Amino acid sequence: MIPFLILVVVALVGIIYLTRSNREKSGNWIQFFAKGKEAGFTIKDMEQLRRLVASCHIKDPVTIFKSQKQFETIIRSMVNTVRLSGERNDPVTQHFLSKLFDYFKKIEMQSSENKSRISNSRQISEGQYLRILVAGTGVYKSEVVKNFGNYLTISRPVNNKNAASMQWTGVKISVYFWREEDAGYVFDTEVIDEVFSKGISSLKVEHNDALFRTQKRKSLRVKFHKPAFLYVINDGDHPHRLEKLPGLRCMLEDISDTGCAFRVYGQASVGLRLKLQFSLDKIPICMPATVRSIEYNQETNISLVRMEADPLPIGTRNHILCEVFDMLPEDDEDELPFRVLEEEADGVVQQAEEVKEETNEKTN
Repeated sequence: MIPFLILVVVALVGIIYLTRSNREKSGNWIQFFAKGKEAGFTIKDMEQLRRLVASCHIKDPVTIFKSQKQFETIIRSMVNTVRLSGERNDPVTQHFLSKLFDYFKKIEMQSSENKSRISNSRQISEGQYLRILVAGTGVYKSEVVKNFGNYLTISRPVNNKNAASMQWTGVKISVYFWREEDAGYVFDTEVIDEVFSKGISSLKVEHNDALFRTQKRKSLRVKFHKPAFLYVINDGDHPHRLEKLPGLRCMLEDISDTGCAFRVYGQASVGLRLKLQFSLDKIPICMPATVRSIEYNQETNISLVRMEADPLPIGTRNHILCEVFDMLPEDDEDELPFRVLEEEADGVVQQAEEVKEETNEKTN
């Protein structure tokens, strides 16, 4: 009798455990779909995402919305599937991949923003480029020479219009600067003294414990040293059409899905319309853009040019984000392959037209 009772108890415990386990798993999937809806995914997207979670053997599906590492695992799986299956040109696949990248970029930027932001001028790094505004006088260029103690030492501000003999002691200034991988900042201060520091004519300025954080970055940029070719976009040109002949050679410095920076011999002008072509994982990339800023070195006759990209075809944008998040294999190819098939070039143009139409619809 006693052995029979023991068997009954064990069976009941097993049934309770299995019921609770199934309920917990069911609850996890309910939370998973609820979190996905909050994140902006549709039911159709969530079903695709569910299959990815299952294929990646993630025990608790809800964790992908909390963990960068888990969500990165999901996207890597998707990227590898697309590369191996040859679905790179499938619009449905690219649209879903774009949604995954948008969410991943969002949580990545929120995480890095919390780590990198600063609150006072004592945290500004040496070598940081500055813009100095003097009311009624003009805007000057400068950089941080030293940052310690009770003051900040900056190089003597210069510009092309005002004389270098300006007396700075006691002048009230506004300081603007942009921190890489962070945001723009501004603070007001006063010049304490004019000095020489590290052999450089410099100013000592007071610290400020209240920095105002201005425009935040819109995208993630990564260092990207690769040769590219540069073309001027003339009136009547289709900016997304792939060129078949080499242009002006330049060297890319960084890249994102919203723009890039490159070095080139000579000078350019802000507002100029240009496009870059380069190879990424043996796929030709065309990035039409507008020049937003230039740093010209007169001694070397080299300009560092920063450009803001036009809205890119979804496949091109996804491919660039694969590079930004280090999801592409090592690419040993240095030059852009110009023997591009006509249909591939036409396909890029067609995608660009679709992006343009979508952008116009959202604007209207």
